[in-house]
Amino acid sequence: MQATAFTFDPATRAGSVLLDDGTPVPFDAAAFEAGGLRLLRPGQRVRIRTEGTGDTRHVVFVTLQTFPDPADA
Repeated sequence: MQATAFTFDPATRAGSVLLDDGTPVPFDAAAFEAGGLRLLRPGQRVRIRTEGTGDTRHVVFVTLQTFPDPADA
């Protein structure tokens, strides 16, 4: 799934993305680190995996759109 980076705090390594319909979905440091990134800028297109539905939906993997997702291998 694709999204756009919305917020990112380098100190906590957590933030949120916006889905293409404008829905914000949070991610924590574990999701950020799973993608192998060092920094994320708001506005960047990213590849994500989510879990949960509704208010419990959250990102479990976030990386740049051009980077592979190990789950696809």
